[in-house]
Amino acid sequence: MQKLVVLSGAGVSAESGLKTFRDSDGLWEEYDVMEVATPEAWNANPTLVLDFYNKRREQVLNAQPNSAHADIAGLDKKYDVTVITQNIDDLHERSGSKNVLHLHGQITQSRSSVHENLIYELNGGQIKIGDLCESGAQLRPNIVWFGEEVPNISIAQEIVSQADILLIVGTSLNVYPAAGLIHCADFRVKKIIVDPKYVHLTDIENLEVIKEKATIGIPMAIQSLNSQF
Repeated sequence: MQKLVVLSGAGVSAESGLKTFRDSDGLWEEYDVMEVATPEAWNANPTLVLDFYNKRREQVLNAQPNSAHADIAGLDKKYDVTVITQNIDDLHERSGSKNVLHLHGQITQSRSSVHENLIYELNGGQIKIGDLCESGAQLRPNIVWFGEEVPNISIAQEIVSQADILLIVGTSLNVYPAAGLIHCADFRVKKIIVDPKYVHLTDIENLEVIKEKATIGIPMAIQSLNSQF
């Protein structure tokens, strides 16, 4: 069975109503990103940071997977699929994808602010000042903030390097280090990018571009794959 790696970005979740900090009408519009999504922000005003992510978590819990999530989950029937997502929601899992690697953390989890390997499922709850990990440190969102290292990037690089097919959806490949993952795939590997804002890459071989949003473009990508494999 061929190994198909899906790299998903914010465009997939946007069609379920989840906005990103780049959306002018999104939740981030109310905040300066430097005040809610950096280690410095956490040290300066943890109450504000927790409130921001509690609101984002509520949005995620009220959102539903869309047809793009379902189509990606359905690829499991024909391929050995790994989803590498830049998104912090759980919509891939809720749609049925079994093998999901989160690059930027998960909004449905908390972790120790001191011991990063102490991670807890929130089960729909909020994080408040005074909520402590088992070692007595304040809990924070299990999110990779701006300025922090991406702990799963080396795992993602290895997964992509072993791919037979690479499907990139809902990302314009502007945010690093995730954007660099396409360069980890063998030049012979079939690559398909689905994103209406895609900016042309001149150094990628065996690349097909579908300039559509995820719900429209993924069925087109699947049709293309079915005709080739």
